[in-house]
Amino acid sequence: MNGRILRRELWRTSMNLIELKNITVTRGGKKIFSGLNLEIPVGRNMAILGPNGAGKSTFLKLLTRELYPEANAKSSLKIFGESTWNIWELRSRIGIVSNDLQGMFPSDISGADVVRSGFFSSIGLCRDRILTPAQEKRVGDMLAVMGLGRIASRPFSTFSTGEQRRFILARALVSKPEALVLDEPTAGLDLRASFFYICFLRTLMSKGTTVILVTHNINEIPPEMKYVALLEKGKILEMGRKQDVLTSEKLSALFDIPLRVSRENGFYGVVPA
Repeated sequence: MNGRILRRELWRTSMNLIELKNITVTRGGKKIFSGLNLEIPVGRNMAILGPNGAGKSTFLKLLTRELYPEANAKSSLKIFGESTWNIWELRSRIGIVSNDLQGMFPSDISGADVVRSGFFSSIGLCRDRILTPAQEKRVGDMLAVMGLGRIASRPFSTFSTGEQRRFILARALVSKPEALVLDEPTAGLDLRASFFYICFLRTLMSKGTTVILVTHNINEIPPEMKYVALLEKGKILEMGRKQDVLTSEKLSALFDIPLRVSRENGFYGVVPA
């Protein structure tokens, strides 16, 4: 077993993927997090559920190092057990899928180049960035898995929202990351595209990829995702096993509206109570 594989095995058994301790973040003069604490072990698939304004986007930006918490002797932010990172190495090990990222790409970039950019954690490709034959094969494989091979040469702006989302997912996975973080992945998708996405996530989890889902929609939480954290106004209100957290009482309090929770084939849903 080589060193990198050994390290991965150790992380899976003893390391936190994400460790936030006493984290405070202020944006635009507004305090988003104040003393936030959260630990997610490697291998634990978890949903971060909360209403708009709960701090979900800020949480994502902390992981991608677009934002940094306020310096405090009692606070720490670690990813894969490390508090300092080469940002490019980190982004190759955590795949990110978000609406913000989807909107950053130039309209004329091809779908295939969107996927290629995942090897460099970049928005677009510079002329001096040449992929190896093995990397090009990986791009082709991911396009085929996503059913995008025949249209990959077209400009990104010509694709539907669902097709763009699949290209962004292929981009996140092309470098074989150890974890995948998704921000409301089915937003704007029709039922067919949504179910494709959820089924694909289920396959990834079954093969060992750690998936963190950040959402306000409990309907897109796959059955394989056993843990949920409720985020509200920058604080974790509740965290634990899904069946203990996704209750009518707790979700009614979280979203400040009477709700009734139902369950079907491992999926959860809500209706007005």
